[in-house]
Amino acid sequence: MHECGGADNEPSLATDQRTRRSGLQRRHVLATAGSAVSLSTAGCVGTLGSITGGSGSEDPITIGVLAPNPDSDFIGRSIVRGAQVAVNELQEADGIGGRDVEMVVGDTNSSPLEARRQYQRLILEEDADVTVGVFASESLMALMDDIAEQQTIHLTSGAATAEASRLVSEQYDKYKYHFRAGPTNNYDLGRTQVDFIDAMGSDIGWNSLAVLVEDYQWTSEPWTVYQNQLADTGADVVMQERYPPATDDFSGIYDEVQAAGADVAFITTAHTGTAALLDWVTPQPRPFAFGGIHVPMQLPGYYDMVGGACRFGVGQSSATATSTLTDKTQPFVQAYQNQFNGNKPVYTGYHTHDAIALFANAVENTGSLDSDTLIPELEAASFTGTTGTVEFYDKDHEFAHDLKYMRDETVYFQWQENDEGEGVQEIIYPEKHATSEYITPPWL
Repeated sequence: MHECGGADNEPSLATDQRTRRSGLQRRHVLATAGSAVSLSTAGCVGTLGSITGGSGSEDPITIGVLAPNPDSDFIGRSIVRGAQVAVNELQEADGIGGRDVEMVVGDTNSSPLEARRQYQRLILEEDADVTVGVFASESLMALMDDIAEQQTIHLTSGAATAEASRLVSEQYDKYKYHFRAGPTNNYDLGRTQVDFIDAMGSDIGWNSLAVLVEDYQWTSEPWTVYQNQLADTGADVVMQERYPPATDDFSGIYDEVQAAGADVAFITTAHTGTAALLDWVTPQPRPFAFGGIHVPMQLPGYYDMVGGACRFGVGQSSATATSTLTDKTQPFVQAYQNQFNGNKPVYTGYHTHDAIALFANAVENTGSLDSDTLIPELEAASFTGTTGTVEFYDKDHEFAHDLKYMRDETVYFQWQENDEGEGVQEIIYPEKHATSEYITPPWL
């Protein structure tokens, strides 16, 4: 998936972190030198009370957070803020096993190389006991060998590539430290599209599809799913195109969609999403609907960003600020808004919050920070998070340690306008979570 963001006037959480304890507590250096082993050394076994750090058992448990450009990027900022909400909740509940909890942030700067630098800093210098976050798939793949080397649990809460989980499946003992708390991987994202059309296509008049997919690495898995499964829904695929990267003029593509008689431009986009949306409605609205996986439309402020041009557009997400997917969804949304000047989380914020809450629950249940003790606990987990049930595919699955895809927990929303003229992400699928019915664009 691709970072879509912009600056606002809020202070950065990355600049507000407390000063860390001094000294380099490098895991492997200390272990081989025979020095006292730090709190987060991989392989320490025992209860929380018996694991000691450099200054004794009262050292805080440290959460390392990896996020792209948290000062300016909506996606990265939501990762950091979702983590802060989770850490604050843990602190208010007497920490983890009676131990304080703190977080440290590494800005990956949307770069695989910088992601590695920041990961190593969080683990080797900041002594993180777990890491969460990472958005770009390229950054996650660059980290997989580092995660394996450090033998420290990492819970992804942004990147969607299925290649990370395939590594866990193929070389379990080496890569077993990686879990994906969300979102669903890019193969399962393709399944969400198929299942949405199967469940809702005929009801909303999307019987003929023009399948449009931007030609970036992250879309290779969804594209394969569409080729193999969309026809089984009964929908008529009248056009399919994996269009060039960085396309910024869709007029020619939309001429083809229109000529094919498609009911909808059924899109999968992140990098090119705003150009695709604007060309749908300007200079004249096109005679077909618009929707699918559209990363920019997931942003809570997108309606204002595009002057309402996304009205009637349909998008997929893990949750929206209007949703009540579990009894934890709205408390998280409210806590997030209360802490951050009324701003609403992006999907990465929900998943990061859940990743930290899940880790804390596993530590409480096992009484240990040892990765090898925690792994079977996480593998067996069935945890209610803000977006639904967090369970992982088992180690023998093709997508080992990935968030299990659950069809009835996938959310599709439509941008609609309320009585005050404000844009709202109203859920239209699944029915059990729906906050509104689909509204056909008035020009169709």
